[in-house]
Amino acid sequence: MTGPAGLLALIDLQRIFADPTSSWAAPRFAEVLAPTRKLVAAFAPRVVFTRFVAPSVPQGRWVDYYQQWPFALQPPDSDDYQLVPEFAGEPTLDATTFGKWDALADLLQPGDRLVLAGVSTDCCVLSTALAAADAGVHVQVVADACAGADDTTHANALAVMALYGPLVEVVTLADVVG
Repeated sequence: MTGPAGLLALIDLQRIFADPTSSWAAPRFAEVLAPTRKLVAAFAPRVVFTRFVAPSVPQGRWVDYYQQWPFALQPPDSDDYQLVPEFAGEPTLDATTFGKWDALADLLQPGDRLVLAGVSTDCCVLSTALAAADAGVHVQVVADACAGADDTTHANALAVMALYGPLVEVVTLADVVG
């Protein structure tokens, strides 16, 4: 196996979060691209991209959610739900939930760590990290390769995840790739 031990999961690096005119824009999205490229190079081929996609028919409280965010109720092949051009064409694991743990769990080998980066720190990254931690996985969240809805919620989410140590570690790119 090449690269550091573990699996790199890049959470939701999609146009809907990169576009500054989107209601779901992560203002610092562009800043995570350079660190993400370095992570991809270090972890290849153990890299997976995820996508948040809307369900064809929302159920439960998701009905209310999409009433609040009707623009997002688009099919998975819509332009908004595609990966940003930098990573276009990469295979993805798609989920209609914030957390991606269910989609990632079977990809880990015994003793693997799960390294997370992407958007939004305060939603999909947080949901994925905590579910993986509950499963007993060693999770590392690369803070400088994540972007939140804003700086405050990004910092707050990192602080919450750090509370889950030693299951979750908040690290930097330098900590992970040297």
